[in-house]
Amino acid sequence: MLTFILRRIALGFLVLTLATALLYILVQLAPGDPASAMLGPRASPKIKAEFREKLGLDRPMPVQIVNYLIAVGQGDLGTDLKTKRPVVETIAAHAPHTIALVGAALLLAAGLGIPLGAAAAVRRNGWFDRALGVASVSLISIPPVVIAIYGMLFFSAHLGWLPAIGAGEGFWDNLRHLLLPAFAVGIGWVGYIARLVRASMIEVLGANYIRNARSFGLPSRMVTYRYALRAAIAPTIAVLGVGVGYMLGTAAFAEIVFARPGIGKMMYDAVTLRNYPLTLGAVLCATALMVAATTVADILNAALDPRFKDGRE
Repeated sequence: MLTFILRRIALGFLVLTLATALLYILVQLAPGDPASAMLGPRASPKIKAEFREKLGLDRPMPVQIVNYLIAVGQGDLGTDLKTKRPVVETIAAHAPHTIALVGAALLLAAGLGIPLGAAAAVRRNGWFDRALGVASVSLISIPPVVIAIYGMLFFSAHLGWLPAIGAGEGFWDNLRHLLLPAFAVGIGWVGYIARLVRASMIEVLGANYIRNARSFGLPSRMVTYRYALRAAIAPTIAVLGVGVGYMLGTAAFAEIVFARPGIGKMMYDAVTLRNYPLTLGAVLCATALMVAATTVADILNAALDPRFKDGRE
């Protein structure tokens, strides 16, 4: 198990390194000139050339990539061209809001989707199962942006229960500001996780070892929720790990709609201003979060797999 964890972490670092190099190339190929965007159209060619030299954009692409990877390894992501602060400080000020948003959305998706899917599997083809199937498809098909807008109109503008914009100040105020964005990002995944858990549970409940457990006289509730659900939840963990990437993309739209100071909103502003170092740093941070989530999901799957307890993979 320890060997697997170390190998998976090493693979995560390799993927992050390759992704960083690719992201650097893609940002460089994006239309627009960072020197013209930041200095304005009236800047002289000499000033623009000095600006590009300061950023290292006048060097060959392979040299730029190697230099950037070395700088990232040293914790240097460059300087924010707008605020003149280190990019690391700017990201550190915005990342907690995005991590909290994605974490709350994951908690909503797993906290509702897993028990609903398990209950639907136990009551297969009953009225609850059919109603959950209709609700799940409906939730999956509605775009998160639409949910965000209508949630804001209903819960904020009409009822006045929840704040519409900002991140709040203090723990409870932050929590109130987090509810609507997390609902918009995670509610669609509740239906998806519920359908996945239902399908996995139905398959596991028909396995031989579940029949054997029932034949030994174990309580039905214990067999269903202690043994069957544990085996059925493994595919869900893998999907949630991959789903973090999708949620990060959705969180960017939610942060724009709700005016939250997260990575997505920061990235949008950086791209608009052609703030080259901040754009790279923001995308790199989002990529690192996704790689970390998939790595943790793989490790959790291995921990739930009984084969690893016997020293086998």
